[in-house]
Parts: sequence; structure tokens; C-alpha cells
Amino acid sequence: MTSSYRQHDPTLAALGKEFVFHIEEVNETTLHYVRGGEGSTVVLIHGFPQDWFEYHAIMPRLARCFTVVAVDLRGVGGSAATPCGYDAANMAQDIHELISQLKLEPFYLVGHDIGGMVTFAFMRRFPEATRGAMILDAPIPRIEGWNEAMTSPAVWHVGFMQVPGLAEKLVADRTVDYLDYFFRFGKFSPSEREHYVKEAYGKVSQLRAMFEIYRAFPANEKFNAAQRGGNDVPPFFGAGDHSPFAKLVPKFADGYGYTAG
Repeated sequence: MTSSYRQHDPTLAALGKEFVFHIEEVNETTLHYVRGGEGSTVVLIHGFPQDWFEYHAIMPRLARCFTVVAVDLRGVGGSAATPCGYDAANMAQDIHELISQLKLEPFYLVGHDIGGMVTFAFMRRFPEATRGAMILDAPIPRIEGWNEAMTSPAVWHVGFMQVPGLAEKLVADRTVDYLDYFFRFGKFSPSEREHYVKEAYGKVSQLRAMFEIYRAFPANEKFNAAQRGGNDVPPFFGAGDHSPFAKLVPKFADGYGYTAG
């Protein structure tokens, strides 16, 4: 079942009338996504601490040439939280069922941070549905460069959020302070920060989903370790100039003979 609506919030409505907000039932949950434009499909998958709104500035421009689908990962933003299922392979299944139901395959994938891990899992599981992929600021569990990336002081939060129950207790009443720590590394406007704090991670269920995504990293490592051979889809690996992973991007790419930038 699909439900659709137009957003009346001024910040979100600034996307333009061509973008419509939707809720779709997939893989025993419901996903929230925003769709607009015409042409070949590009699916945008956000990272932490964001939701689909991460891409709002480029979506109108992409919509000139593409059908744009920006999706909230399960448990984040407008997508429903579930007790389990936050590993990258299962969230790739979420995306596959969504785009299949919309009859928009094959398509291009762009994944940032956690979204990059989901993008990689999608490519491995559903290469026939993937025209191309871009993975940004995302070391991939058990892929070359992962262990080195995990030694960076910038990823201290990974271990913290993986401890069962601890992050919930320490962050629940300090969500704004916790997310603000990460916002200071990027250029976030006050309205963007407010959106992520209130809409993406403002509920207890959303916070728990965020932590469960990180707790699923061992499952992601196991899934990736089980993959054999190269990939039919050549992704582009990239990172921002100030990303803690910028120097590792060539290593991420070279491990699979892909393109780095």
C-alpha cells in the first residue's frame, strides 16, 4: 500500500511542487521517500546523522534529468522503526522492494556514510538492478581500508553506539548535544540542524534505530566476507576534502579495482 502527500513545511516545500512525499510498505516495514523529476532513476541514500533531507539542495537540479528518489532508511525520519533488521544487506532488501514496487529498475545509487554501506550491499545482492553506484565517505566492513579507517579518532562513536543499552541511556536526554557534536564538522544551517534533531532522530524509536544500525556492523562484516569475486557494477568511491577517510579512498577503490575520486 502506498500513501502520498505534499509537504507544507516551508523548508521542505522549497523543493518545488514536482516533489511528492510517499510512504510505502516493504519488507515488513514502511519506508518514507521523496520522489520527483523524470528520466532514468537515481536513488539517494543518506548517512548519519541525517535523513533524506541530506540531499535537498541537489534534488531539484537532479530532477531536471532524472527521476529522483530520496529515501529514509528504516527507523530514521519518516520510515518505521522495527525491532531488528538494521544490517546493510536487509536494508538493501528494503530499497530493492521499494524500487521494484515503483517499477523504476534498473537505477543509479548514491550512498553516503551508512548509505554507502547499504549501497555496497545492494550492488552485491542485486547487480542486475544497479546501473551504477557512487559511495561517499564510507569505509566498507571487511573491505580493504576498513580496519585502518576504524583506528581514526573520528570514529569513536562507532564503538560507543554498539554497546547495548548504554548509548540509549546516555544520549536520550541529550540528543541535541550529541547530534550537534557531529554537525560541527559540516556546513549545516539552523533549519537543517533543527530538521535532523526533530524529524530524523527526535523520537526514542529513531534513536534506537540509529544505534541498531551501528550494532549491525558485525553482521555487515560477515556478509561482505562471504562475497566472492568481483562485482559487475563498478562503483565510484569518493570523499569530501575534510573527510577523515579522504586519504583512504584510493585504498577502498583499489581493493576492488574500482574508480576513486
